[in-house]
Amino acid sequence: MAKLRVLNWRGDTTVTYDVERAAAGDAEQQAAVREAERIFRDERARGATAFRVQPGEPGVRIDEFDPAAEQIVIVPRIAGG
Repeated sequence: MAKLRVLNWRGDTTVTYDVERAAAGDAEQQAAVREAERIFRDERARGATAFRVQPGEPGVRIDEFDPAAEQIVIVPRIAGG
């Protein structure tokens, strides 16, 4: 199961999807992948930063949605004051 997590002032928002089932034509999982991609694009357009996260490794910044990533974490832009 892949996961897209968006960290924001409301807490974490998480979308999960099964890449293998989506690739096999499962309509529900394909819709979940499209929703995750839409959220990714919207958050990036607002200035958020995205990271591909794998257990035991440092996060890697990404600029494009990777549906095969095990986990993507999106962090909102931080403004100083």
